[in-house]
Amino acid sequence: MSTIKELVVSEEGRAEMSTRNEYGGSLPVGNVQALASNNSGEIPPLRYLRPELHSEEVLLDESLQIPTIDMRKLMLDDDGEMEKLHFACKDWGFFQDVLVKQLINHGAEDEVIEKMKMDIQEFFKLPLEKKNVYAQPQNSIEGYGQAFVVSEDQKLDWGDMLFLVPLPPSERSMRLWPENPTSFRETLDKYSSELHRVSLKLMKLMAKNLGVNPDKFASMFEDGRQGIRMNYYPPCEHADKVIGLTPHSDASGLTLLVQVNEVQGLQVKKNGKWIPIKPVPDALLVNIGDIMEIICNGEYKSMEHRAVVNSEKERLSIAAFHGPNQMTMIGPLPDLLKENSAKYKTTSYEEFLRFFVTRKLDGKSLLGPMKLAD
Repeated sequence: MSTIKELVVSEEGRAEMSTRNEYGGSLPVGNVQALASNNSGEIPPLRYLRPELHSEEVLLDESLQIPTIDMRKLMLDDDGEMEKLHFACKDWGFFQDVLVKQLINHGAEDEVIEKMKMDIQEFFKLPLEKKNVYAQPQNSIEGYGQAFVVSEDQKLDWGDMLFLVPLPPSERSMRLWPENPTSFRETLDKYSSELHRVSLKLMKLMAKNLGVNPDKFASMFEDGRQGIRMNYYPPCEHADKVIGLTPHSDASGLTLLVQVNEVQGLQVKKNGKWIPIKPVPDALLVNIGDIMEIICNGEYKSMEHRAVVNSEKERLSIAAFHGPNQMTMIGPLPDLLKENSAKYKTTSYEEFLRFFVTRKLDGKSLLGPMKLAD
């Protein structure tokens, strides 16, 4: 893997040299928000059309939903709630975490989540030329644009994104952090810190359920890599013909998702069928990532999911991906192999990350090469 020197200009105008590892990037494609605004009523271009959508079953039974977990009860070591958490991680790979705002705000003057929602909405309202100031540099997935486009004939998602790496702080590429709105950088800094703290609390609780040392388990992620993806899905009159985000599982340890507005769009695949997720107000959506599945030797499983598009309204969301520190080896924990053989290979986090960012999204295909033969 090559290491390059990247020039970063600070707010004060000082030039700083920072060493950054380049894992690869995404081919540039047109802006979807602009396309949608200029394409009212017309069928989207061919690269956005997904004929396979018509053959996939979507369950409309609202009684079938991902588990809802009460964070307050978890912090009190409530046995019943711990069992619910264990079931959610094993059977669903997804859950909604309610009352988490009590953990995040802790008396702060501004509510961190609400301020982040406001700032990202303001960013996506900016004219395209102002957003493009923060466009992805060549060979990088950070910045404003799209991700995982690896070929000129690949099908495209109906959405734009702003992706940044807030943690560790040494990895920040500040020239890609928007200065409009003016509060954005400070807001993201607080948001990043608080969600990282919540993710560590959840990991320690999961470790208890797995029967491993909570502090040792969480230590892999304490100085870990956090990426935050802010998504904008424009409305599309032909919403049944396009997809906002291709079906995939997350290449993270744990992902914390916030719905920015009230428009639904997240769907989870269970038993071969898509289940629309109805978000609980003020809850965080939490899902197990591929790294967590590997570390847990399959005890907890990542779940394939996708984002669909609304025919009339835009949808916005913010996903915070929490991975281990860069020196971590990704493989099943030895403590979980005392009675079971390893189901996954072990590799460096660096190699795993490079493998992930240079491929298009495709279900849970990332885990295939990591699995050991039975």
